[in-house]
Amino acid sequence: MTPAKNPDLHGNVPETSPVALLLVDVINDLEFEGAEALVVQAVPMAHRIAALKRRAKAAGIPAIYANDNFGRWQSDFKKVVEHCLEDGVRGADVARILQPEDDDYFVLKPKHSAFYATTLDILLDYLAARTLIFTGIAGNNCILFSANDAYMRDFNLLVPSDCVVSNTEEENQHALRQIRMVLKADTTPSDALNLREIIRSSRQDEVSSRHR
Repeated sequence: MTPAKNPDLHGNVPETSPVALLLVDVINDLEFEGAEALVVQAVPMAHRIAALKRRAKAAGIPAIYANDNFGRWQSDFKKVVEHCLEDGVRGADVARILQPEDDDYFVLKPKHSAFYATTLDILLDYLAARTLIFTGIAGNNCILFSANDAYMRDFNLLVPSDCVVSNTEEENQHALRQIRMVLKADTTPSDALNLREIIRSSRQDEVSSRHR
């Protein structure tokens, strides 16, 4: 049963939405071996995600940050953000562009998938979301694992091809092909997505599923 809505939010946060935007591991210090190539790609990607996030917010689609704790088991999401913004790390520019707002949601994940050992299932049930838009880092790793777990839960999937990056473009394209062919995801670039149509279609799917 979906939990009761929180009256203290006073309508400031979308509490029901058939569509949710997920930002995976974008608050990331990128201080690991081989991350140099990711940094070059991640900054322009971050600008595209930020534009999509603004459009999503205007359409009433909530943003959910699904972020690794990067082995910092004594930290919380706020400390991860502070670390990426203030400690002179490679990922500072990306974190600055995609810095969370007060009305965004977040889950901390210990492994690759945004679903594994997190509260994401409960949050999506709370929001009544059935369509997920995945963005972030890395296409051939955490995005792929998260999208796979979402597919097994019967979510409708969108993974905008210009809003995910991997260590190399070749790896990214291979991951996108797998996501498109195996997970039946829509990989249309973000600037071509009609968010209001996606919301309408997702609502129709929900109504249809109730009558099956």
